[in-house]
Amino acid sequence: MKKSLIQLLFCSISIIFLATLSYCAKTTKQDIPMINKAFHTNEIISLFTLTPQDITTNTPLYIDEAKKIVDAIIAIPDYERTYANTARALDELFSLSNLAIAQHTYEALELLHPDDATRNAAHDAYITMQAFWVDHVMSNKALYNAFTAYASQQTENEGLSAQQRYFINDTIESFKREGLSLPDETLEQVNILRKDLARLSADFDRNIAQDNRSITVTYDALQGLGDDFIATLQQNENGLYTLGVDYPTYFRVMENCSVAETRHQLYIAFSNRGYPVNEELLQQIIIKRDELSRLLGYVDYAHFDIDSQMAHTPEKAQAFINDLAQKALSKTAEEVALLTANIPHSVNLTPDGKLQPWDTAYIQNNYKKTHYNLDEQKIAEYFPMEKAVAELLDIYRQFFSIDFQEEAASGLWHEDVSVVRVIQNGHLIGTLMLDLYPRPNKYSHAAHTTIVPGTYKPDGTLIPDVSIVIANFSKPTATQPSLLKRSEVETFFHEFGHALHAILGATEIASLSGTHTKTDFVELPSQMLEEWLIDKDILKKVSGHYITGQPLPDDIIDTIIELKNLSSGYFVTRQAYLSTIALSYFGPGEHKDPYTIMKQLYARFLPHMALSPENHFYASFGHLTGYGAKYYGYLWSKVFALDIFTEIKKHGLLDPVIGQKYVKEILSKGGAQDPNELLYNFLGREPNAQAFLKDMGL
Repeated sequence: MKKSLIQLLFCSISIIFLATLSYCAKTTKQDIPMINKAFHTNEIISLFTLTPQDITTNTPLYIDEAKKIVDAIIAIPDYERTYANTARALDELFSLSNLAIAQHTYEALELLHPDDATRNAAHDAYITMQAFWVDHVMSNKALYNAFTAYASQQTENEGLSAQQRYFINDTIESFKREGLSLPDETLEQVNILRKDLARLSADFDRNIAQDNRSITVTYDALQGLGDDFIATLQQNENGLYTLGVDYPTYFRVMENCSVAETRHQLYIAFSNRGYPVNEELLQQIIIKRDELSRLLGYVDYAHFDIDSQMAHTPEKAQAFINDLAQKALSKTAEEVALLTANIPHSVNLTPDGKLQPWDTAYIQNNYKKTHYNLDEQKIAEYFPMEKAVAELLDIYRQFFSIDFQEEAASGLWHEDVSVVRVIQNGHLIGTLMLDLYPRPNKYSHAAHTTIVPGTYKPDGTLIPDVSIVIANFSKPTATQPSLLKRSEVETFFHEFGHALHAILGATEIASLSGTHTKTDFVELPSQMLEEWLIDKDILKKVSGHYITGQPLPDDIIDTIIELKNLSSGYFVTRQAYLSTIALSYFGPGEHKDPYTIMKQLYARFLPHMALSPENHFYASFGHLTGYGAKYYGYLWSKVFALDIFTEIKKHGLLDPVIGQKYVKEILSKGGAQDPNELLYNFLGREPNAQAFLKDMGL
């Protein structure tokens, strides 16, 4: 979720927002004071009660204030520089200044606010603020010289902590990577490209979020979906039913609708979100990122993007991906043979024996129903959201030795948003806002977003984290509560894992706290917590039928565990395919045809699947703007996640002793220590892929 300190300003995938602080710049050698006001719920809520005019009016004020902060840092004589007035001041500018606060708050409003005018004002302000960072921070050689002067002359006299030294070294490397040592003329070209890319990326993301396309079908075309679900669908004047591309609707149809043409039509709509406008934007992003990287001294954007990560080079990342894909090939072939041995009546293979992509989820679900009497939609009845959330919090309460308090909240951007306070030893350590249901123009994926980074002030007091957990689960109906599929419960565990990383990962460096770590490491805590849901005792605990309250029966749980690896080969090969797409789009060469590359890699990694010529999924592949070339990080970090999970399970998934060790050695360090050191310190050895391969049945 964090690239480098300076790249953090341009990393939209983590959706890092900040809360209002009073920040005053002085031009003397004194510290720049920072006062956090966002501890109480009503103060947090006030961050989001902005009109479009508020956004437009406040933006130049925040920019002017930030300019003064930069000028104050530069104006200090080199012999008077200290960690407080130079390094900490820059850290707070990046993460706790009103400009950073406003910018990320606006990013949140653009993704979540239901009002068009508010979203548009937030979008425009975000672009304006990005331009400030380029012009006054990322290209500011005087600021760079001030920081390097401090680092070279004063650091030995202050007895700095390991985290402070890590921050200084990381910041210097970030400045260099961003081109501050380039000639002025070249740096100006870099700055123009940065601003162009900020605009293009924001437009790309907005086009995905606001694509509300749908299809209309007859009642007969909805066979297999159930009357309760059909009753929630809108009908037009001709009596046709509307199926949208929101996640709950899409996956319900793909897994359960027995009418192939309905699945086909909705698949085409879903895989064309953002198309065609985002195809052109993506091509421009590829061209400009390539030009940017070459100006910065890299052969291509993938080398620039991965240089500061655990993998260090795209060659190492691709070799890692290829190795896992090769190991998964035979398993994938076995899965396809198993699933196609008895094909459901509405599934037709292509003449060369391949599965159509709109049949994959349906044939898997049908296999579970037919051969194991396992109906995921029936299982969802055991996961009413209120019960699942309550039990999830109780699991974390025990394992992490923390507590949760729900608070009444009104006045946030939507009435569906709820607030939970996180308590440890009687003290507030974080506040979570939960925005869990779909609506038009809302960010359509699941995500965790940090608003206030949990960090420690110089006097040791904690600034509690403030985060948002975003999902798109089915809303309650008149007859049923919100019922979560197991995959949705897993999604919730995943995003809550990010939130707890943010809350429990407070460091003394605000911009290196919580999830502000290497991108190919950041998914580890969330992916590790997903593994809880394949444990029998945990499944018993988090389930409870919405009518009877009874947990999942033993025989169903046993079947779930037995079928855990039903499609693990496909999972690995698909992730390898997506990872290689990202590496290829941002590899050598500036002029690329996204469809042609997708087609070639699809044939290579998914040979058992047919590629629809109408598929333009890359137009809605939001990770391309946020993670860039680093999508491989999902598989990379999952290998480490399973290594850690296996160690934890030896002690017990609710054991607070191993929980505290995990917090101490992994979460509490945030991004302020080398991830390789964190893994070694927790495991007592170098990590390896044995647990991953065993777990995946490879």
